[in-house]
This record gives sequence, C-alpha cells and structure tokens, in this order.
Amino acid sequence: MITLNVTYYCKPGKREEFIDALKRLEMRKNSRGEAGNIKYDYFVSLHDPNRLFLLEQWRDDIALTNHGGQPFFKKLGSLKETYVEETVIEKYYQD
Repeated sequence: MITLNVTYYCKPGKREEFIDALKRLEMRKNSRGEAGNIKYDYFVSLHDPNRLFLLEQWRDDIALTNHGGQPFFKKLGSLKETYVEETVIEKYYQD
C-alpha cells in the first residue's frame, strides 16, 4: 500500500476558493471511484488558514500511476497554478 501526505500551501486567502474548485472538479469522488484507491480525504488546518492537507492511500504503484493519467487529475495542475503557492508530497510504502 502507498500513502501520500499532500500539503497544499494556498495563496493567501485562496484556500476556500481552491476547495470549491476541487469540489466542482469532483476530485474526491472521482478519485475514490478509481480501482486501487483506498482513501482520498481532505483536511483543513485549524492553525493555518492557507493550508490544505490531503491524505491518499493506493493499493500499489500501478493504481497511483493510473490516477495521474486521469483527465480530472490533469485539470488539477491549472487549479494549482491559480490557488496554490507550493505543494509538498510525502510518499510512504507499507508492506
């Protein structure tokens, strides 16, 4: 299993707009519907109004690679250009 901890550092005051854009894209729903997805949940920081955290879990590298090829995932790049200053991804493997 693969776990990704994804932290989005949003542009000042843009976190809620980013969340709304992710909802319109149905990012969570589409990702949860993919073969090999185990978890795909967003969390808002209680201490930083510009930070959004995403916890993803995938069965294996194949499922994660397939996720990156989905049309809705490809649209995420333009959203990030508009709303996000930096994205930090930590990747963990579990036997």
